[in-house]
Amino acid sequence: MNDFIIGIDLGTTTTEAAIFRNGKVEMIPSFDGEKAIPSAVGIDESGNFIVGQKAKAQFILSPERTAIEIKRKIGTSEQIRLGKKNYSAAELSAKILEYVKRYAEEYLGQPVNRAVISVPAYFDDIQRRETAEAGRMAGFVVERIINEPTAAALSYGIGHLQEKSHILVYDLGGGTFDVTVLEMFEGVMEVLASSGDNRLGGKDFDACLIQYLKDTFKEKTGVSLDGNVFAEARLKEAAEACKIALSTEERATVQLPMLADKGNTPMGLEETITREQFEQLIWGELERTRGPIEVALSDSKIAPQDLDMILLAGGSTRIPLVSKSIHKIFGKDPSEAIHPDYSIAEGAALQAAIISGEIDNDDSIILTDVNPYTLGVSAMEGHEAVMSVIIPRNTTIPVTRHNLYMTEYFGQRRAEIVVLQGEHRISKLNHEIGRFTIRDLPVNMTEREKIDVAFSYNLDGILQVAATVVSTGKAATVTYDMTQTGPKEYEDVSGWKTSSIAADYRATIRRGERAMKKAKELGREEFAADIKELLYELKYEILHENQVKADEWEEELRELIDI
Repeated sequence: MNDFIIGIDLGTTTTEAAIFRNGKVEMIPSFDGEKAIPSAVGIDESGNFIVGQKAKAQFILSPERTAIEIKRKIGTSEQIRLGKKNYSAAELSAKILEYVKRYAEEYLGQPVNRAVISVPAYFDDIQRRETAEAGRMAGFVVERIINEPTAAALSYGIGHLQEKSHILVYDLGGGTFDVTVLEMFEGVMEVLASSGDNRLGGKDFDACLIQYLKDTFKEKTGVSLDGNVFAEARLKEAAEACKIALSTEERATVQLPMLADKGNTPMGLEETITREQFEQLIWGELERTRGPIEVALSDSKIAPQDLDMILLAGGSTRIPLVSKSIHKIFGKDPSEAIHPDYSIAEGAALQAAIISGEIDNDDSIILTDVNPYTLGVSAMEGHEAVMSVIIPRNTTIPVTRHNLYMTEYFGQRRAEIVVLQGEHRISKLNHEIGRFTIRDLPVNMTEREKIDVAFSYNLDGILQVAATVVSTGKAATVTYDMTQTGPKEYEDVSGWKTSSIAADYRATIRRGERAMKKAKELGREEFAADIKELLYELKYEILHENQVKADEWEEELRELIDI
C-alpha cells in the first residue's frame, strides 16, 4: 500500500486536490464526481457541518448558517459566526480539508494522512501557519506549504525540464492575486521574485457588479438592499453567474424575482449586463494588478520584453479583459499551456511526489523559491526602534545571511533579539515572529559588545536565528517553524522528582524557584518569566532522564541567577 501525499489547492472560491501516481497527475474527484468543490462551510438544521456544494446551496436560503470566502480571513483575529457559535478561519478551513481527506480516501481506497497545501505567494507567516494548522486539524501531516504560482509553474515545468526561459505566472483567483517571475534552465526552476495582493480577486469583481445591481434596483424601485442579508446572498450568486457567463457571451441577464418588498408589494430585479459594461465596472480593480507586477519585475531584474512566457492560473483569468490587460502591459498574449483551475493542485501534487520519491531524480526538477517578505530584527536608531533588514524580500531560499550589531550601552549584560517580518521601517509596524535573549555578555565598561545575528531560512519554512557574542563566541539559537501556529505546548513536568537523576539538580531547582519568587515580589516580571522558562526546560530533561541536556539547562539557569 502506497503512503500517498496529495496536493491541495485550498482556494477562496473552490478547493481542488490531486495525486501523482502511475507516472502522471490525476485530479481527485469529490463524492459528487466533481474536480472542484466550493470552499463553503455551513451548519444544517440538525446542527451538523456541511461542506462544498451543499453548503453553497444553503447560503442562498440561510446565509447566517453558512460561510464562504473563508480564506480571506485566514491570519486575522476575525471570527466567523455560524448559527449561535463563532469559529476561526482556520477551524472552518479545516472542515473543508477534512472533507477533501474523506473523498480522497474513498477515491484512492486507503487512508490519506499527508498533504502539500498551496497558499498565495504573498501570504505572510501568520497566514501560512494558520493554513498549515487547518491541515493538521483536518488530520493531515502537512509536508510542505507551497506558493500557488510556484505550484502552477511546476505543473508546466515538469514536462519542459530542458527549456531555458523566463516565465511570469499571473495568478488571479477568487480572492487573491499573485505574480511570480521564474527562470527555468537545465532542470532547475528558480523563483526570482514574487509580489501580490491578498485582497484582490474574482470576489472583488463580483462586488463591483453587486454594487451596480443594488444601485440600479434602488434607482428603479426606491428600495435599498443594504443590510438585507438574504437579498445580498442572492445578488452574490447572481453576480457570480453573470460574470462567468460574460466570459463566453457578450451579454447576460440577471433575473431575481421577489428580491425585496416595497410595502406589501414584492419587487424583483431584471437587468441585462453587457460584457463592455462589466469590463468598465471592474477596470479599476483589475488595474490594481499593475503594482505587484512592477514590483516583481523590478525585484527580479527582468524586463517585460525578456519574458518568454506568461502563464495564467486561477479561475478569474478566464475573464477576457484579463488577457487584454496582459497584452497591453507586456505586448504579448498569455500562454494557455496550463489549466487555470487545476494547475495549482497539480503542481502541489508534483511537489508531493518529489518529496515522497514517486518522481525519481532523473525526472525531477530542482526547485528554489523566495521569501515574499523582508526578514530582520529590531534595532535602535537614535531613540527609535527600526527594522534592520537581514534577508530582503524576494531573496532566493534556502539562504543564510548575517549582520553585525552593537549593544546599546557599556556594561550591558543581556541583549534581546526581536525577529520581525515586513516592509515597514518602524519596528512596531511589522509582524513580530518571536524574540529571545542572549545573556551573560562580558562586563565591558570601555566599549560596546559586538553581536553577530545570522538568519538561515529554508524551503520547509524553517527560520533559524543565531546570535553570537563576537568577543566570547557565546551564542543563543532559536528555530521558528513558519508553518507552526499557536502557543508553545508545555508538558506536565511536576513528576520530575521521580526521575533517577533528579537528586543531582534539586539544589539548583530550589534556588531557581526562590529566585523566581523574589523576582515576582520585586515586580521583575520579565526576569521571573526567564527563570520559569529555564526551570521548565530543566525539569523536562530531568523527567525524560536526558542528563546531557539537563546539564546544559542547569548551567543556563545557574548563570541567569548567578550561582
